[in-house]
Amino acid sequence: QVQLVESGGGLVQAGGSLRLSCAASGRTFSSYVMAWFRQAPGKEREFVALIRWSDAYTYYPDSVKGRFTISRDNAKNTVYLQMNSLKPEDTALYYCAERTSWAIRFGPHDYDYWGQGTQVTVSS
Repeated sequence: QVQLVESGGGLVQAGGSLRLSCAASGRTFSSYVMAWFRQAPGKEREFVALIRWSDAYTYYPDSVKGRFTISRDNAKNTVYLQMNSLKPEDTALYYCAERTSWAIRFGPHDYDYWGQGTQVTVSS
């Protein structure tokens, strides 16, 4: 059973930066695509970034492109999300997720394992 544990959230002023971490344990050999999602109160869970474990292919939606960077450390089985130029609208609970398939997908229902989330709050 894969376990994902996020960390690194917090309170930051607009324009600031945070780096989130997601440590994976368990059957990590099955880790094909890792992604970050976020969910603000009253809103649907939103795709933020993904990375394919094998070749480090990455993809971002326009809302975060150029500001967020996803990366991985194979030796540590950890995925990171570097968030720069943060905006108040980036405030949300951020989740790490794993998809046990090579195909790239962006919907929350396409992912098999989830962490508990880490809160990011950006003040104006």
